[in-house]
Amino acid sequence: MARPYDANNIFTAVRTQTPEVPFSISARPDHPVPRKGISLAPPTKYPIPTNKFYANLYLGNQNQAVWTHPYSVWWPKGAGNSGTWGLAIAHIERTMLAYGSTNRSGSAQSFINPTGIQSMALSAAELGSSTALTTDTLRAFSVNCNLSPSAGAPPILTFPLCQGMGFLTGLYTSCTPLIQSGVFLRSFATSGSVNGGQTLKYRANLEDNTTWLIYVTPAPGVGYPQCNQQSNTTVRGTAGFTGIIQVAKLPQGGPEMVYDNAAGAFAVTADLSATISGEVSSYTLAWQKAGNFRNKPLLIFALPHHIATFDSATAAAKTALQLQTTTKGVATGVYANSWTMVESKLPLNMKFAPWSNGISADTLPATAISAINTVAEGEINQDFNAQTNLDSMYFSGKGLCKFAMAIYVINDLAKNPSLAQRGLTKLKAAIARFITNTQRSPLAYESDWGGVVSTAGLGGNDSADFGNSFYNDHHFHFGYFVYTAAVITYLDPAWLNQGSNRNWIDMLVRDYANPVEDNLFPFYRSFDWFCGHSWAKGLYESADGKDEESTSEDSFSTYALKMWGIATGDKNMENRANLMLSIQARSFQNYFLMESTNKNQPPNYIGNKAPGILFENKVDFATYFGTNIEYVTGIQMIPLAPPSALVRTKNFVSEEWKTYFDNGRVDQIQGGWRGICYANFAIIDPKAAFAFFTRSNFDASLIDPGASRTWYIAYCAGLGGA
Repeated sequence: MARPYDANNIFTAVRTQTPEVPFSISARPDHPVPRKGISLAPPTKYPIPTNKFYANLYLGNQNQAVWTHPYSVWWPKGAGNSGTWGLAIAHIERTMLAYGSTNRSGSAQSFINPTGIQSMALSAAELGSSTALTTDTLRAFSVNCNLSPSAGAPPILTFPLCQGMGFLTGLYTSCTPLIQSGVFLRSFATSGSVNGGQTLKYRANLEDNTTWLIYVTPAPGVGYPQCNQQSNTTVRGTAGFTGIIQVAKLPQGGPEMVYDNAAGAFAVTADLSATISGEVSSYTLAWQKAGNFRNKPLLIFALPHHIATFDSATAAAKTALQLQTTTKGVATGVYANSWTMVESKLPLNMKFAPWSNGISADTLPATAISAINTVAEGEINQDFNAQTNLDSMYFSGKGLCKFAMAIYVINDLAKNPSLAQRGLTKLKAAIARFITNTQRSPLAYESDWGGVVSTAGLGGNDSADFGNSFYNDHHFHFGYFVYTAAVITYLDPAWLNQGSNRNWIDMLVRDYANPVEDNLFPFYRSFDWFCGHSWAKGLYESADGKDEESTSEDSFSTYALKMWGIATGDKNMENRANLMLSIQARSFQNYFLMESTNKNQPPNYIGNKAPGILFENKVDFATYFGTNIEYVTGIQMIPLAPPSALVRTKNFVSEEWKTYFDNGRVDQIQGGWRGICYANFAIIDPKAAFAFFTRSNFDASLIDPGASRTWYIAYCAGLGGA
């Protein structure tokens, strides 16, 4: 969560006195997905994060893994070789991956990390078939996972789970510890002590040739539990133990002292803050530390995009300990109570105009203006209602955004304000349907989880509108509306405060990107400030964790926040979005958009260039709607907009083009996907792209329904194509 804010922290509320949801949005307490085991102790009440890393703990059977990186943990519920009712932990090496068949790029179609390997598990003898799992203190970077002998009974074992945690830490209360393994214990023995003899250390060698370290720290006044191996799966401690047991994997030849020096302390949650000065932003993750030895260094693993931006003090705290993650490269252990990361070149001058290499194309040459005006009137004369009054927030939003981008171009770049005004009048009428909540599937404020959703799926249809009702894709869907409103406000500032216009858009912003935790919406539903990108998956149990399909729509949703911040004068919203865009560009280039030099994904996968869908546990060169090359690559392109040239480097686009589209192959693509690919081509060859969109016999079917030829011509021209 964001820390209590001050003058130097950009995480401030959307408005000082943000109103409740607009009167047009009704409240409903009947979401079809139950909140399994979520404990909100009175008087604490707050909306539940739906898209965070730990959601599997309260969804479905509650027995799918959650990924903290580099570890995954899950509740086996008595299954597997160990039969454990505790919490299992696994770590997967790159050599254990399973790859799909070789595809047209010569690379593996997919890779997946094995699941269900119970390397170690922390449990208690009192747990069994009646065990209940609950969660509490659900925050942006952490959650408490509790195990009780039966439903309603107090927990006897609590696991504070934090992203990047160095240990799996179990907090025991008056019970009998079990340390278990489904991989089988080859040996289990004491290995001395740390913390001046107050923490006992054990070493477990498993049959898969891995080594795990276990640290046992009794509470003050409590004796050490005598840990005796009972079988090749189970070590049992003495009854009545209260204290801490921590487990971690020791990589072969790894620096064991890194764990020794940190044992006895652990993170329980993290606070986020950030400041901006000119083009530079520093953002800090500060962990709240607990344990018997809080003066000891806190061990948290950092991902590659963190390491690249550490300030000097944080960089000096790096250790020699490294562990592979599932889909995020190699993680590095860091000794620090807080990290500060610096993004040194924010896209401050990115506005509505085409943008590339820090330059915003606010004016276009006469040839481009002429070409725009040749096609613009035809697009403004289209039926706005037919393209925006749809039974889908996603497609309706894309339709609104399409016209908004064209209207901006016509007014500012093509210098045709009278035509722009005609379009603006139609656009205001089209978005008014949503603000008054009279569209085909109205929105509702859903109070079980805390958010605004389409009512299309609240009867139980979890696939309606791509799962919007189940909190899928809110940043994708709502970002288009936020951008549209920013354009309208820019062209007609009086619109902002008419009726519920501002309140309604602010509501969407708070739903997917709330910068503070309030009584209606969680802190940043979609964006993961630890992983550096959003997760699209909402309230769905998933064996491979959360996923993200479209990097381009992710960054566009952030860009929409930036432009809404500019339009409304909310400088902190603009600043937050500038920082997020920089972080997204970095994380996408590390994990998603793979140049030939990429070191984070497997060598036999990076030839795909784009990931398709990146999960926490696998990557698949596919989409949810098909496996055509143009689908898999194009979903990472749309919409082509000012952020595109920030997140998609010229070198990446060049490599991708040569892999899939050069030598006329692009012209074999049918429909709007060809236009998408050519608009993307403008990043490296704007003249060729401009020539494509301005040809006299242009086929209008090559424009995607969510895009306009007007914008594409301006975009190519702005990047140097005219």
